[in-house]
Amino acid sequence: MANAKRGTTNRSARAAAKRSKAKQARKKKTTPARTVRGLGRPDAATLAGVTSDPAADNLRKIDKIVVLMMENRSFDHMLGYLKLEENRDDVEGLTPGLSNSDGQKVYSIHHLDHTALKSSQDPCHSGQCVDDQLQNNNGGFVKNYVDTHRNDPERDLVMGYYNKNELATYDYLAGEFVLCDHWFSSVPGSTWPNRLYAVTGRADGSKNNKTIPIYNLPAFVRKLDAKKVSWDWYSDNFFGSTLNLTDGRYRSRSVYDLDHFYQQAADGTLPSVCWIDPLFVNSPGVIVANDDHPPADIRRGQDFVLNIYHALVSNPAQWNQTLFVVVYDEHGGFYDHIVPPAAEDDRPSFQKYGVRVPAILVSPWVPQGKVVSELFDHTSIIKTILLRFCRAADGSIPDMGKRVMAANHLGHALTEPAPRSSPAKENYQHVVGALASWHAEQFNARFQRDHVRTHHPRELNDFQKGLLRASQRLPARRGK
Repeated sequence: MANAKRGTTNRSARAAAKRSKAKQARKKKTTPARTVRGLGRPDAATLAGVTSDPAADNLRKIDKIVVLMMENRSFDHMLGYLKLEENRDDVEGLTPGLSNSDGQKVYSIHHLDHTALKSSQDPCHSGQCVDDQLQNNNGGFVKNYVDTHRNDPERDLVMGYYNKNELATYDYLAGEFVLCDHWFSSVPGSTWPNRLYAVTGRADGSKNNKTIPIYNLPAFVRKLDAKKVSWDWYSDNFFGSTLNLTDGRYRSRSVYDLDHFYQQAADGTLPSVCWIDPLFVNSPGVIVANDDHPPADIRRGQDFVLNIYHALVSNPAQWNQTLFVVVYDEHGGFYDHIVPPAAEDDRPSFQKYGVRVPAILVSPWVPQGKVVSELFDHTSIIKTILLRFCRAADGSIPDMGKRVMAANHLGHALTEPAPRSSPAKENYQHVVGALASWHAEQFNARFQRDHVRTHHPRELNDFQKGLLRASQRLPARRGK
């Protein structure tokens, strides 16, 4: 009897152990294999802020990190064409047959023939709307758009994409440098939570914008100040920068206009870290925004990015030390077919990434025309900056929360043994020519009443209205 009982006990123990092992395995399997390629979960050392990753040493090649964060477009919407139309099988982009339904009719992906949308066509991208869009493996985009834009006859707007004809700058950069096709927004929600993650490594507990977006969260530049690392914030926007609205310590710090950036780039005097905010706000009656947030004309954004790129490559000595990151804060409600994976985060309610966004790494140290498919989000920028400029002798970096510590950094893309030559203007003259044609088109269109009425809206979108209200509470802080 005793032996039988002991045998039963042993079998029960083995069964319990087996169940426990299976449970642990299920817990670990948080990222579908088809969603993210080349991703491993962070080890204990990484989560403690210590990295032994040899690729981190690649960052020693870089003395200047320049970040430009644009607005509200998804990866498939802007760069998915590279696979669909340019036959780049290395890109996780659009494929024939991708579609969404509004509950009655199926709408497929299609090329958009208008680069400036109406203010009324700004897709919803609140936390609740994003949840709806991600239903049924990203099958809810059209239904959400129809539900929130009942008077718009263009029911499948969010399934539209652009190609090289509209995106001359990105088409060139994606062929010359590195494209990141698994860069996800940090939050399945609106602009400000995502920009907060990009600057602070966390949000304020909400996945939506505040009516007046003024926050008091510690920005990563505090760590740079502690290490006496030079940095500047630039804005093509007179209504408050991301930094001024995020961290109370820098509420009245000078933010420089883009002319200052261009002059520093020409002189070879850029600081170690440069953060550029685009122009967020449309002046009523005249489209001037270059951030790509609808209704802004995306060709204005292409012009803006090209100007920054040209400024950086025009000084070869400085260019040889530079990493230029072009990325978007969130998807803006536009379709993407990749399901966002789970995320490490201090807050249980934020343990999921937002929708995939466009991202391009520009540097003489990245290989030509390659794709990096590691999982990145906006905290990868912070991780990269801290590893380059704030890394201790033991490999540790300042603690900015679990999301930052778990993030993959951008050093894995800096694989060239020597910097590639500074591109001559002749290499991208065709881009300049394409954008010059657009400028001529815009000039001629000013005298066409229909164009003025349709494409120069007097109504501001909700994001712009909130930004203007916030700017009224900011002290004067404009740099020369």
